Amino acid sequence: MQLRYNYRMSPTPGQRVALARAFGCARVVFNDALRARQDAREQGLPYIADGELSKRVITQAKLTPERSWLGEVSSVVLQQALADLNTAYRNFFASITGKRKGPKVAPPRFRSKRDNRQAIRFTRNARFSITAGGKLRLPKIGEVPVRWSRALPAEPSSVTVVKDAAGRYFASFVIEVAEQPLPQVEPEAGIDLGLSAFAVLSNGRKIDSPRFLRRAEKKLKRLQRALSRKAKGSNNRAKARQKVARQHAKVADARREFHHQLSTKLIRDNQVVYVENLAVKGLARTRLAKSVHDAGWSQFVTMLEYKARLYGRAFHRIDRWFPSSKLCSECGTVQQSMPLNVREWACPCGAVHDRDVNAAKNILAAGRADRLNACGAQVRPGPAPAQREEAGSLRGAA
Repeated sequence: MQLRYNYRMSPTPGQRVALARAFGCARVVFNDALRARQDAREQGLPYIADGELSKRVITQAKLTPERSWLGEVSSVVLQQALADLNTAYRNFFASITGKRKGPKVAPPRFRSKRDNRQAIRFTRNARFSITAGGKLRLPKIGEVPVRWSRALPAEPSSVTVVKDAAGRYFASFVIEVAEQPLPQVEPEAGIDLGLSAFAVLSNGRKIDSPRFLRRAEKKLKRLQRALSRKAKGSNNRAKARQKVARQHAKVADARREFHHQLSTKLIRDNQVVYVENLAVKGLARTRLAKSVHDAGWSQFVTMLEYKARLYGRAFHRIDRWFPSSKLCSECGTVQQSMPLNVREWACPCGAVHDRDVNAAKNILAAGRADRLNACGAQVRPGPAPAQREEAGSLRGAA
């Protein structure tokens, strides 16, 4: 499987100018190609093939006075910009024809120099290399110092140089990594993700939510007030904007580190991990939007999934309409409603449940039933859970 290894870069002032030039050239080629295809469509002309488009916006454009400066950067950077546009078009066409699953993909849009993220990609054809001194040698840019937090496990197939909104530079290497199966263990875990507690395990363990954004709100408000007072277009406003971006970057980095550490521990300690398939986009449109984004469930679940594959573990998602909170884990009785303010409840069978621990236990049981039953029927000890119609009638209370 392919993984990305990211490292911080520290380019010199001259190298920053060269990188800015490369970012700009890649953006211009992407926009020129997109405009050419849009004009052809408006005029009723055939779709421009990839080879013809490359010849028009790169090879021939370099010969014109308006685009002669495209020759100042590596040609691989320009070709990769076109490859990104072609990929965006393929995803768009596959989405509108139904070949691509998931949410609909929008058509490609023009890139702006004011985008929060600027990136260029070098493949092996560009002949980038790592010097004996640990620097990254990039064509027409030079040897850029890199902070190697760990060694690369294999030869990279490509490197993407990224500049984020905070003005930081990163080198992102694509590495082909073989699976590294861990010794098998007995425990299996059902995980209920939430806001009061970030994760509750089926064994009763609760992992507190760090609330990184909430903890940084006071400083962010102060920085954003200072930003609002600066004149638009001034150097002071640019400095204030970067201060805000750096604070947001610190929050994102702390959240990502927390997700990495927790996901690695859960995958190492459990043979199988079950997680509910939450509708994060829907929850992000409610009054809980800030807390939902602060938790970062999607990023965490994605880490669990790829690490399970990497380390030879099993990962399974439970249907989001499964009534994990309303279902008694002892007798299988489904409650009619379960408002969010109810944190503990008693079942008529006599069992008293913590809402989140009970949900984690039900996620574990449902995940085991789905994996062990090849026919797809509901298999569960004791009374059967509610049918889809009954459970679906109260989806908002699950």
